[in-house]
Amino acid sequence: MWFLARCRRDTLLTVPLTPLPPTDTRFLFRPVTTSLSVLLHELSAEAWTRTAVGSWAVRDVVAHLIDVAMRRLSFHRDGLDPPPPPFPIANDRDFARFINLSNADWVNACRRVSPRQLSGWYESVGRELSEFFESMPVDAPGLFGVSWAGEMVSAGWFDTGREFTEQWHHQMQIRESAGAAPMAESAWLHATLLIALRGLPHAYRAQAGRDGDTVTLDVSGDAGGTFTLEYADGAWRLFTGSTAAPTTRVALTDDAAWRLLFNGLSETEAGNALKVSGDSALAQPLMAARSIVI
Repeated sequence: MWFLARCRRDTLLTVPLTPLPPTDTRFLFRPVTTSLSVLLHELSAEAWTRTAVGSWAVRDVVAHLIDVAMRRLSFHRDGLDPPPPPFPIANDRDFARFINLSNADWVNACRRVSPRQLSGWYESVGRELSEFFESMPVDAPGLFGVSWAGEMVSAGWFDTGREFTEQWHHQMQIRESAGAAPMAESAWLHATLLIALRGLPHAYRAQAGRDGDTVTLDVSGDAGGTFTLEYADGAWRLFTGSTAAPTTRVALTDDAAWRLLFNGLSETEAGNALKVSGDSALAQPLMAARSIVI
């Protein structure tokens, strides 16, 4: 899983630009879902009611994770055709509205389900989800395109990886809200970042550049690495490594990186967390980059 040359913020390395290889997350679902299952059985009744993200309490985020796991198993493993949207999907805004309404419908219905039932439900569906992905060939086709990366069709490993980031980042939100220790396994965060950062070329699609312009991200911490967006032939492409003199260099921690990409930093917090040198205008799309549907 450790594909990238790691660097600390105070040590700027030049590493040849290399396309990112596929990230295999199939065998990470079991330890991550097990970690959350153990935590849920230990939470107090009060912890379940704490706000975790937006208007959702911890119990709502758990219900959402059950929903996404059951949808994956139903549509992908069991071959159920997804029900059609209740309105036409003409653009990204329509798609986000559809996803958000679907999520809200399930979460609202699950507010009549007890934490004990939710804990057992998640434990069961988490086990099934892990077994499903572990049984899947690494070159299996994807079921869904990763919309936040601008893809209508995605490779199987990327579709699977997007599913993994859903489990990882929501568990972190639950842990933080409940006052539990964060997941300590840096390889899990590293895999999450390798998947999430692949949305950056799409986030930069409207940013004009000149051939040879580069934006290098120095992500410090045990889960970090060096990543570079390069502009050529009218498009931005993502690589590992860096050039000797990037047009823009951004330094941030691995903790700040996942919070930024999963909508966990305010504009002010993001501005404080990212240290930008060079052409600051080329860092602006990064501030707005998100690896979720919002």
